[in-house]
Amino acid sequence: MAKKPSIPKGTRDFSPSEIAKRNHIFKTIKRQFELFGFQPIETPSFENSETLLGKYGDEGDRLIFKILNSGDFISKVDDVTYSSKNSTSIAPKITEKALRYDLTVPFARYVVMHQNEIDFPFKRYQIQPVWRADRPQKGRFREFYQCDADIVGANSLLQEVELVQLYDGVFTELGLDGTMIKINNRKVLSGIAEVIGAQHLLIDFTVALDKLDKIGEDKVKEEMLNKGISEAAIKKATPLFSISGSAKEQLELLKVLLSDSEIGLNGINELGEIINTINAIGLKSASLQLDVTLARGLNYYTGAIFEVAPPDGVQMGSIGGGGRYDDLTGIFGLKDVSGVGISFGLDRIYLVLEELGLFPKAIDQSLQVLCLNFGEKEGLVALKLISELRQYGLKTDLYPSNAKVQKQFKYADKRNVPYVILIGEKELAANQFIVKNMRTGQQQSYSLTDSKAFVDSLQP
Repeated sequence: MAKKPSIPKGTRDFSPSEIAKRNHIFKTIKRQFELFGFQPIETPSFENSETLLGKYGDEGDRLIFKILNSGDFISKVDDVTYSSKNSTSIAPKITEKALRYDLTVPFARYVVMHQNEIDFPFKRYQIQPVWRADRPQKGRFREFYQCDADIVGANSLLQEVELVQLYDGVFTELGLDGTMIKINNRKVLSGIAEVIGAQHLLIDFTVALDKLDKIGEDKVKEEMLNKGISEAAIKKATPLFSISGSAKEQLELLKVLLSDSEIGLNGINELGEIINTINAIGLKSASLQLDVTLARGLNYYTGAIFEVAPPDGVQMGSIGGGGRYDDLTGIFGLKDVSGVGISFGLDRIYLVLEELGLFPKAIDQSLQVLCLNFGEKEGLVALKLISELRQYGLKTDLYPSNAKVQKQFKYADKRNVPYVILIGEKELAANQFIVKNMRTGQQQSYSLTDSKAFVDSLQP
């Protein structure tokens, strides 16, 4: 007996209905990207390993899918390295490429390679799949789409403001009222690490802090201790774990706590400018909230950082995130090119829309009209009618065989087809076709020479 087929953990097949819903999200995001003046690009699904490794921190590097070299790759490993069974030593000899982990680092590589063709500031969007060797769970997959928008070549804080507006525009159009856009600044986190005496462990501090809402305060403190951050330093940082109040009140408190940190005060000033501008402009359906524990674990962020939480009551992780990176292209040799970008988590947005019942009711209606098949002669007339209806933009099809009428109606019902056309022997003789409304059961006759009358009847 043949083995039952399967797919790798963390990957999925998608039904026609699921594809329709995903495309609804894609189209909404793409429309908003273009309304804001972003241009599309695409990059390869895999990059040279050296392009990706070392850009996401140790945790990120462990989640990168590496691609084995073609041919007899193991023969290039010397006996000493092979017998050591050390994956870190062996990997560079057997793999030179890797699946992309995100779209930001490949974008930085793209900017450097195409810098002479780009008009700066360059606003790009990219909608493509990425891969991470993560532990699959609800809302987290090993293969998933990212929808990114980035602006490079200018360092104005108005760009951060624009990206907040972009988030608001997308979620408003999707009907996701009540999303919360959290904001912080890596300079503030650097300032905190500085004043508590843990500046040399900034990455470990931010990686642990970023898990506060996932594992809780006690576990975060435990991880910090394990990373070498002293109990005294953690005690100094503890008040920040539960800081509350309005953005203005939190910023005033931070100014006191970080009064001896120049970089921390710079971050506070940047946050204040962004928040004040958004408050003056206003948002349509989202809210902007300062969260001083928001860290975003990726190493390349240097300024403002964002994370979007779904509406209250939805048990789901962040559905978007991003931030400012002042010198990401510098790792590829192009210095002093500032950038800022955000990403939309398509799969989590899908799950949230599904849970809240926010997809349009007819979104998976792939067929609007089905012509029943009563035989060769009737089928030929039906095909001509179908061609006319398609020219008017109606999704129309003919059942492929003259099976029992009951079977054809059952097919139409399963496909959720709202209108069924019948052209039998009587209808041919009268030069007519009958349309049955599958929801109400009502039937209406139309002339075969005036198909537009049926099309017009569908208009609201």
